[in-house]
Amino acid sequence: MSEPHDYDDADIEASRAPLLDHLVELRSRLIICVLAMAIGFAICFAFSKQIYIFLLHPFAIAAQLLAVENANHAQPAQGVDVLKFLSGTRDLFLALVGIKEVPAAPNADKLNLVFTAPLEFFFTKLKLAGFGAVVLTFPVLAWQVYGFVAPGLYKRERNAFVPFLLASPTLFLMGAALVYYVILPFVLWFSLSQQIVDAQVSVQLLPKVSDYLSLVTTLLLAFGLCFQLPVVLTLLGMAGIVSSKALASGRRYAIVGVFVVAAVVTPPDPISQTMLAVPIILLYEISILCVKLIEKRRRLEDEEAGRDIVPI
Repeated sequence: MSEPHDYDDADIEASRAPLLDHLVELRSRLIICVLAMAIGFAICFAFSKQIYIFLLHPFAIAAQLLAVENANHAQPAQGVDVLKFLSGTRDLFLALVGIKEVPAAPNADKLNLVFTAPLEFFFTKLKLAGFGAVVLTFPVLAWQVYGFVAPGLYKRERNAFVPFLLASPTLFLMGAALVYYVILPFVLWFSLSQQIVDAQVSVQLLPKVSDYLSLVTTLLLAFGLCFQLPVVLTLLGMAGIVSSKALASGRRYAIVGVFVVAAVVTPPDPISQTMLAVPIILLYEISILCVKLIEKRRRLEDEEAGRDIVPI
């Protein structure tokens, strides 16, 4: 009786090709990736103004809500009021998702961002187009990588690899959505609440266009990459490098490490750090469950393979 892996070996043998053929295939796939990136870059640069305005939407709503709140009080807000801060960020989140309508603020100024170099905003749009091109063409890039390495994988490995191609961008988008709808509003509201406006002194937030883009892209990358934790740990579990028992026993150290990473990649306030750490800890627990399922399936396969062995 033939073993299942015999058929996998036959598939790999059938897919063997000379080194030159692999290099030709690699060149063609690299050309496809470069063309996809170029097209994605051109599209994102053509709509860079609209994309930048979309990224400014949380900032604009935060400024408008703060102006309305200050107009309803005799004295403008100065310093940090915790209850007011939480109420403001809640209203900002509801306004971003379209649940709450933003009232018009009397005598509200337009949102002002500045650039101090002649070509600063142009290079900012180039950076934005490059970042958007990577996000836009990721499915093409990932599929080309998979198409190149798939012939060297067993059939069961190919079947196990495909779900990660879907899970990875999904988790990244979840992290990006958390930034846009939750973390960024907290950071912006906190920053705007530090302004001082009175008859003698005016301390107002006037961010540079490049600094704002750097803040947004840093948060998006940090949260998107941190949300890849289940993918990484599950792959390590499939390779036998980590086990569910080891992950569970190291939970306390993982929690400490998560808070350290959150303190490094987020702005220096405990609220945003906690809002990154809590989802990552939940994803860590999900990773333990995924590794347990992999180990259970592996034990069942070993038991079935043992029953198929006929003693001589």
